[in-house]
Parts: sequence; structure tokens; C-alpha cells
Amino acid sequence: MKFLLIQTAFIGDVILATPLIEQLRRAFPDATIDFALRKGNESLLLQHPHLRKVFIWRKKEEKYRGLWRMLRDIRRERYDWVINCQRFAASGVLTVLSGARHTVGFDKNPLSLFFSRRVAHRFGTAAQPLHEVERNLSLIAHLMPETPNSKQQTPNFQTPKLYPSAADYAGASQLSAGSDKYVCIAPTSVWFTKQYPAHKWIEMIRRFPAGMTVFLLGAPGDQPACETIREALPEHKVLNIAGKLSFLESAALMEGAAMNYVNDSAPMHLASAVNAPVTAVFCSTVPAFGFTPLSQNARVVETDVALDCRPCGLHGYKSCPKGHFRCAETINPAAFKMP
Repeated sequence: MKFLLIQTAFIGDVILATPLIEQLRRAFPDATIDFALRKGNESLLLQHPHLRKVFIWRKKEEKYRGLWRMLRDIRRERYDWVINCQRFAASGVLTVLSGARHTVGFDKNPLSLFFSRRVAHRFGTAAQPLHEVERNLSLIAHLMPETPNSKQQTPNFQTPKLYPSAADYAGASQLSAGSDKYVCIAPTSVWFTKQYPAHKWIEMIRRFPAGMTVFLLGAPGDQPACETIREALPEHKVLNIAGKLSFLESAALMEGAAMNYVNDSAPMHLASAVNAPVTAVFCSTVPAFGFTPLSQNARVVETDVALDCRPCGLHGYKSCPKGHFRCAETINPAAFKMP
């Protein structure tokens, strides 16, 4: 059997698709499993033990030409199953024109009418949550063996999993050498309304025990924001390493932390993928959307104020639509459990 998984969205989306790799490998030990993603995210799956090949869509450099080039390469493989985790047209084109014997994806994809199999894409509620991992696993439920106690063909829940190398762990150990205990904070997000404000992070760090080492994580573009936090805390051991680590190096460092403090963003899923302790802050978004942390030691912090404007959107905004950003400003730093 030959499988292709498609997830060309953001970093966190790729991480939350990794449970499909694990389940397919478990159900089909001899299968060929490949993955298609966008350029910039490929290092997440570097040396992944269950993948043969990763297709890279160079979306920014050559959006349409790159899409057709990748499609040409995909068609050569003659897959048995193409499994599309996305709801956007570009991934639908790859799926429909892949030449695969069978295709499956969510019914909200605009080209889903042409898939062999359509799966309902739905959200849970606060009372009955449904995680994004569960949504993704529903795409392969029909391929899984029957469970002993049920005739339903449903995959067991599988948490995300990444595979940092020995070199990644060695780099993390070298960076944290001399720190008996450390925490990691990823203070930024692509979306402003998902981002706990800098002055709140500063207030929280001031509550840490004396001598605690704090690593500020992020992409190269997050370096200035992290530096603002570091400069405000000269009396604390705060190290700005934004842009200095790869995804897997960051995951290795997070795995050894006493606690990782993150927004509802990609670093939360990095923590889940190595079962690192994590506290996730939800500002404009809500846990009911299904993107909560999945580590064994995972906590969620959110406002306890009832706001009729929250959630204001699935992904967040560049600024608060109401102008007050109360969903973040009303979260007291004292609500965070100290490491």
C-alpha cells in the first residue's frame, strides 16, 4: 500500500497531522507513507522514521508553478490512497488530480465532491470537545482494523509525535547546561489576538523563583518582541534565543523544561509532540475549537470574565476588533502555576 498525506498549512497543522502517520504505520507495517507540505515546515519531519519521502510546495516563491510541479511528482507515484487533511482548494486540486486509486478529505473542501470519500468536518463544544487530532483521524477510520469490543472501525486516539535527533538533544543539553531548572516561554503568535501581551509575560516572569533560567523561543521575526521582554527583566536570567533553534531543537529543549508557557499557537503543538509539560494561554480563541495541548502534563489558562465577543474568530486577528483586548488583559498572571 502507498499513502500520501497532504497538509500544506501552518506548522501546528502539520504537527497535528502526525498521528495519521503513526496510525497508518501501525495498521500497515509495510506500507509506503509520504507527506506533502509547504516550504518552511519540512524540517519538522526531518529523518522521520515512518516516512519515505516529503514533497515540498514552494508556495511563496512559485505558488502555482510549484503546485503543478509537485502534482507532477505525486502522479508518478501512483498512490493507493491520498489523504487530504485540509479544507482549501489547492489541496483539493492535488487530491483530485493525484491519480490515486482512492482519495479522502473533508466535506468542506471545495473539491470534495470529486473525492472517493468525504468525511464530515465538525467542531466540538465546551461540553463535548472534539480535538483536531480526532478530526484528522476520522479521515482514516475506515482503514483501521475493527476493535475487539465494537464493529465500528475507529482508530485509537494518538497524540502528535515528532522525532528530534541525538544532535537536537545534545544541542538542547549544551544550551541548558548549568541550569538546574529552566522554563521556556514562546511569547508571540502570528495573530495578535492569540498573543498574551508582553507586559503580562513580564509580570509573570517576575513571579518565578530566584535563579530560574528562562528561555524565550520564537522564529527569527520574533527576536525583537522577545528582546523587549528580556530587557525589561535585567534582574532575571532571561535568554532570548528566538530564531536560533530549529523546530526539532526547540522541541528537544522544551522536553527538558520544568514548564513551557505558550499561546494557542505552534509551540503548544511542539510541546505536545514530545510530551513536554505545557501551559497554554487562550486569549481570543477557545479550547472548544479543538486545539488544546495534549501532553500528559498540560494546562490551559484563559479569562474567567464572560465576554460576548469571545471567541471573535477561529484563527485570531491582527488587532482586537473591539479595541480593548479584554480576553487577554483580564487574564491574571497569578493564574499561572509556578514551575
